[in-house]
Amino acid sequence: MQKKLTVQPIKIGFVLATLCSALSAHAWEPTKPVEMVVPFSAGGASDQMARSIQGIITKHNLMKQPFIVSNKSGASGAEGLLDLKASQGNPNKIIVASSSIYTTPLATGLPFNWRDLTPIAMIAQDAFVLWTNTEAGYKKPLDYIAAAKAKPETFKMGGTSSKREDHMITMMIEKATGAKFLYIPYKGGGEAATQLSGKHIDSDTNNPSESVSQWRAGQHQALCVFQDKRIGYTAKITDTMAWSDIPTCKESGLNVSYQMLRIFMMPGGVKPDEQKFYVDLFKKVVETPEWKVYLEKNALQPEFLTGAPLEAFLSKDEQSHREIMKAAGFVVTK
Repeated sequence: MQKKLTVQPIKIGFVLATLCSALSAHAWEPTKPVEMVVPFSAGGASDQMARSIQGIITKHNLMKQPFIVSNKSGASGAEGLLDLKASQGNPNKIIVASSSIYTTPLATGLPFNWRDLTPIAMIAQDAFVLWTNTEAGYKKPLDYIAAAKAKPETFKMGGTSSKREDHMITMMIEKATGAKFLYIPYKGGGEAATQLSGKHIDSDTNNPSESVSQWRAGQHQALCVFQDKRIGYTAKITDTMAWSDIPTCKESGLNVSYQMLRIFMMPGGVKPDEQKFYVDLFKKVVETPEWKVYLEKNALQPEFLTGAPLEAFLSKDEQSHREIMKAAGFVVTK
């Protein structure tokens, strides 16, 4: 008598769970510490952001391996950019970058292009504020501009490096108003803030995060913010003012506007699953309550971009910087 063959029903859920587990087991993740390169000095906005994100990743256990922050600020950030370019295929190194990915090559002829790297994610855009020493007594930007125009090239404007964002904004102010400043480049925004507190310079165009402590302490006066709309955060930072209370420079009669991206990138030549790991990592970072507090504290505009939309943004932003720098006479001629 022939035995009847019995076929056991397949449990679809079990199979899918097993398959997902197998795929997860083969997903890439770092197997050694990851170096987060900051191409600027300690204390500046990029350095503060890197260390804050390092803390968020550690607190929430978002990856098994530690992040090690490494400042490589030589040659106005060129050292850090070239370090990433030379690390082709290395998935254990990333860089926190800004508009310097355009400005440094354009101004110096550095053999570097942002396309040499692999974009991970843009996580925010940063503002710039016209800061003066509170004891100088200026309340409105045009009052300060009028004083500077009365004594051309005697008022000192501080900023991070030469022919970069702060210097560009200074040149845009000069072009818009006819004022002439003596521009003083520093290694980072933290140093510029210290020099303004000590009255060694008359003003700077620091990011909010680079001067928030001095603003809160009453040392620095925020005259206006260089963007089209006011900063949206309404919580009081000083005893009397929130970020939203700072007028835009445009509404104050100073027709200058500029914002800077905050982006993380990897070396070129990395694998798609390696890139995906960091994209997913930063998605988790920007969803944490600590990141939302950081955004508000430092007046950052949240903007998360990856993939093709990010590359389209970078191409457009690069062209915009090329035009600004060309008008300022900052583009090196080969």
